[in-house]
Amino acid sequence: MAKCAICNKSVMFGHKVSHSNRKSNRMWKPNIKRVRCIVNGTHKKLYVCTSCLKSGKVQRA
Repeated sequence: MAKCAICNKSVMFGHKVSHSNRKSNRMWKPNIKRVRCIVNGTHKKLYVCTSCLKSGKVQRA
């Protein structure tokens, strides 16, 4: 699975709980995009989550 290069956000696991309170496994995946970024003056392609893109933590190329 891909992981955010900025905040290290990755897959989270938990339970899906039905109305009758039965539990089954489920997975929450972050919204990760492959983006061209400027790192130390050079262009690189990084996997970045959309919350980092929206907050401005990444300088896009």
